[in-house]
Amino acid sequence: MENKRKNLKKNQIVAFLITAVIVVVLNVIGSFVFTRFDLTSEKRYTLSPTTKEILGDLNDYVYFKVYLEGDFPAGFKKLRRETKEMLDEFRAYTKYIDYEFINPSESSDAAERNDTYKQLYQAGLNPTDMVVKNSDGSSRQMVIWPGALVSYRNNTEIAIDLLENQLGQSSEDALNASMQNLEFRLIDAVKKVTRLQKPNVAFIQGHGELGVQDLYDIIQTLGQNYNVDTVTINGRIDALIHRTQHEDREVKAFVSYDAIIVAKPTQPFDEKDKFLIDQYIMHGGKALWLVEPVYATMDSLQNQESTIGLEQDLNLDDMLFKYGVRLNRDLLLDLNCAALPIRTGQVAGQAQLEFFRWYYFPLLQAASEHPMVRNMNAIKADFVSSVDATTSANGIEQIPLLKTSDYTKVSGTPVFITLAMLRQAPDKRMFSSKGKNVAYLLKGTFPSLYANRIPQEIVDDQATDFMEESKPTAMIVVTDGDIIRNQIDIKRKTPLPLGYDQYTQNTYANKEFIENAISYLVDGEGLIDIRSRELKVRLLDVTKINQERTKWQVINTVVPIALIIALGFVMAFVRKKKYSKQ
Repeated sequence: MENKRKNLKKNQIVAFLITAVIVVVLNVIGSFVFTRFDLTSEKRYTLSPTTKEILGDLNDYVYFKVYLEGDFPAGFKKLRRETKEMLDEFRAYTKYIDYEFINPSESSDAAERNDTYKQLYQAGLNPTDMVVKNSDGSSRQMVIWPGALVSYRNNTEIAIDLLENQLGQSSEDALNASMQNLEFRLIDAVKKVTRLQKPNVAFIQGHGELGVQDLYDIIQTLGQNYNVDTVTINGRIDALIHRTQHEDREVKAFVSYDAIIVAKPTQPFDEKDKFLIDQYIMHGGKALWLVEPVYATMDSLQNQESTIGLEQDLNLDDMLFKYGVRLNRDLLLDLNCAALPIRTGQVAGQAQLEFFRWYYFPLLQAASEHPMVRNMNAIKADFVSSVDATTSANGIEQIPLLKTSDYTKVSGTPVFITLAMLRQAPDKRMFSSKGKNVAYLLKGTFPSLYANRIPQEIVDDQATDFMEESKPTAMIVVTDGDIIRNQIDIKRKTPLPLGYDQYTQNTYANKEFIENAISYLVDGEGLIDIRSRELKVRLLDVTKINQERTKWQVINTVVPIALIIALGFVMAFVRKKKYSKQ
């Protein structure tokens, strides 16, 4: 009996020592070999290779000030937790990530709180006003700032919104979309704030494009992450491409800009400018085309009730067709549209406005699951045309990005446009077309429009390094130039934020779309592909929680304790029975 007890004690000591040795060895190995295990079904905590690469290249601290601290509703608490967990996941791959969570409403002094709010708004963050119900049935107004300010070294702080709001979207869906895109928003901020040299982006001028005042807000926004320039080609060979000569006297041509933007031209392109843009693309340049095949404008309706939408010849059709799309000579009317303010009278010297749905202002939606437009809010368009992918574009991937709703009417040119339709109920039978595509992403190897037919005015120019086929590159074509134009405040005559409608006070996703488009063209697919990840946010059923609260409280508190007590009695009984026989 005594020997059995000694052997049992010896075996227990040996087992303990073996376990301790195994734990020490695993810790030693773990200090040299880094690995993490993600057991979630959708790999929620597995960062993308692009994210790991960006984090691995850091050599100084990136600091996040996240304004998600406070007594929030459950959904925002979850967003806070997910944000913290994502930042902690970043820190698992680099020591150069630091953060703090701040409560901007912490002060009991209203003036101090308002001053803090003002500073956050000026820094670029947007507040969310909510009416929150208390447990006693009462309600209170709450201002939440679901965003962060990110800084690196002595660089200027950049602001990022962590909440993605879409028109008509429930709060749960908005929070779901926000949590899905956390990795993209956070790592995109890291990449932007740590750039030592900004990429170069140019707005093409000289063909009646939008002016600086119409582009003011997007120029300022892009200027935070890019060197933004305006370029008038005017037949200059070196406008978009520069040549360098090496010591071995080899001459090479490089693009001067990482991307160009053609924003609503109204005058035809001559062949020399077209040729230079074509060769810019052949040398690997990227382009965002915002061109309208039909000329129609609200300016024509300021002093008259009707106007005509006419075909517009920009001399770009053959080029864009060669690249993979055909612009159609039509205008799209959509029952899912923005409102138009109409002056209906005057009271006490003040104009009285009423809002009517204006079918020529469709609210565009994503036409595919491409990460550039996935989970994006509606985009406001003004007089937009349809665009089709051509079937002869070999080696070019054609991805639709934006489309109208399934309540669309197609009107071919010439289009009679009249305000009289505002006084009539729409005939829904006429709005029976399915959504029409209005924007495409084209990527691949493009053929030159000028293969075997260089314009005569270029033939004698010795500075041209002609290419018949492009390097792998990409471009985006949109049949509405107004999506990049900001409104002008009617009182102060100053530019307003892009996407903001001063009449309805709605903010559309025009700016986000343009930012995503330029980011995709300049930075490539790696970063923006992070947005394509699908993470399931398993939100609780609030109604069911309220109905079954007591039951689940009992299950989560009493049952575990009862099981432990029962297990203790069983173990005591087994032990007593075992040793009583000995």
